[in-house]
Amino acid sequence: MRQLLLINPNSSKATTEMMVDIAAAELPPGFALSGVSARSGPGMIVNSVELEAAAPEVERNWRESGRQCAGVIISAFGDPGIERVRTAAKVPVAGICEASMLEAALGGRRFGVATVTPELTDAIRHKAEQLGLDRLYTGIRLTPGDPRALAADPQALEEALALAVQACIERDGAQAVVIGGGPLGQAAIALAPRFSVPVIAPIPAAVRDLLRQLAIYDAAAGQMAAMRAKLSAA
Repeated sequence: MRQLLLINPNSSKATTEMMVDIAAAELPPGFALSGVSARSGPGMIVNSVELEAAAPEVERNWRESGRQCAGVIISAFGDPGIERVRTAAKVPVAGICEASMLEAALGGRRFGVATVTPELTDAIRHKAEQLGLDRLYTGIRLTPGDPRALAADPQALEEALALAVQACIERDGAQAVVIGGGPLGQAAIALAPRFSVPVIAPIPAAVRDLLRQLAIYDAAAGQMAAMRAKLSAA
């Protein structure tokens, strides 16, 4: 059984449990998944200061809980600490923002982001630029009101996000829409059947990305092992 770790950079344990349930449903046999929450910080990251502060906490989470894991998922939009963990871990690492944007842009699709956090607009746009996807990025559409209050009301959250998704499609010309946030995971899955364009749920996208990375990693490891065997036999 190969162990994977999901790191929730938010401190809400209930949210971590929800994320693990969503991610585990995407895994094939032979994998097990555990989750860990930030020890400090907000229950839901809503601005760039909180996002930046989460990076060292994410690295600490990995060092304490992930050293024996075959792969890691960072489950906050903006992927705080992803480069820190990639440098330290030497195993595949997937971030929900990176993975969902790459999936949304497949085939050159124009894509937008629907989310609840206006103070993360610049960070989300910057992520698209970092990935070289800025020419395909149609922008962000936001729900009104306080993001933490909205996230606490699942039905209201789903309906508000539905309007934001619709705006991405009708006003911005998006051909796919990413739901921007780990704590929005259940709403993202519920929204997908409601639209004719792909609505990308970020946690399943990260699982798919991690499994692809693991397949590449395993193939490379197999090639190295075969080369070593030939050299030993020579």
